[in-house]
Amino acid sequence: MSHPHLPTPEEKLADAKQLLSLPRIVAICGSTRFMPEMTEADLRETEAGRIVVKPGCDMKSPHALWSDPVEAEALKVRLGDLHRAKIRLADEVLVVGDHIGDSTRAEIAYARSLGKPVRFTHPEADPDA
Repeated sequence: MSHPHLPTPEEKLADAKQLLSLPRIVAICGSTRFMPEMTEADLRETEAGRIVVKPGCDMKSPHALWSDPVEAEALKVRLGDLHRAKIRLADEVLVVGDHIGDSTRAEIAYARSLGKPVRFTHPEADPDA
């Protein structure tokens, strides 16, 4: 006896985005040292008609929200969870910058594990190339 296919949450999301006629969604990843380059990539992707999600906090720059080291560590964990959610939401990932650190490497692996296409502003930086 055959069981009916129950769509996964990912399939439901893809169907909903299609029904809503949403443009492709791009998650920008990379070291926050490349925030100016991420802003430029955001501009170019937006001009090309894509919805862009990217890191919203540069914890390498001083700010009252992460001035306390204990609170900063907790925020870093929450921001990591939030960024993985952005990757799940996205149709593809764009990695910005010519350096891939451990966090970005993990984001690339996560995106690829979900079957998301991954593009690079600097293709030579692809850790799997």
